[in-house]
Amino acid sequence: MFTGLIEDTGRVASFHRRGDAGLLAVETSLPTAEIAIGDSIAVNGACLTVTAKNQRTLTFDVSPESISRTSLGTLVSGSRINLERALKLGDRLGGHIVSGHIDCAGYLTSTGINSGNHQMQFRLPPEHARYLVEKGSVTIDGISLTVNAVAQETFSVNIIPHTYASTTLAGLKTGDRVNIETDIIGKYVERLTSPWKTGGGLSMKTLAENGFI
Repeated sequence: MFTGLIEDTGRVASFHRRGDAGLLAVETSLPTAEIAIGDSIAVNGACLTVTAKNQRTLTFDVSPESISRTSLGTLVSGSRINLERALKLGDRLGGHIVSGHIDCAGYLTSTGINSGNHQMQFRLPPEHARYLVEKGSVTIDGISLTVNAVAQETFSVNIIPHTYASTTLAGLKTGDRVNIETDIIGKYVERLTSPWKTGGGLSMKTLAENGFI
């Protein structure tokens, strides 16, 4: 589990494809001595497991599912990436609840600047856009952000100067792919209420009959 607050922007040392899978090595300023083999690290928002390390580098196996669902397969040596270690119990939850399980890859459609803040609009598949709400949370390449506005297939966010300078967002260009994780709460609510959606959907009567009110 993560918070979406980026700890380091590392660089890809190497990325080797192994059929549909891959092996990713990342240079980082994170304290690798405190990171154990088997630990989880969010790499551009995707939860990956550390399989090897040295003083400056962490290595990860990247599964075929991760490559097909995310933008990790497009990484090359020198690519800048967002890194966050898993949340520890007792830490402050400064961002929002982030699982590190990417829903889809979207792409940047437009950018703008207002009083030093960067406005960015992204497009994503409509089946995932339904989980976004205005002033709700979204994770873009591992960064916890607030949704400013949302439409059927697009949403926009405001990036303060600190976040823009401290993450990979400053390097994005129109058309670039990003990893998107929508708020996990909406997905659970949809799944848990799906049995009552058939035959007329939810109602106050249905909720009362099933002990919710």
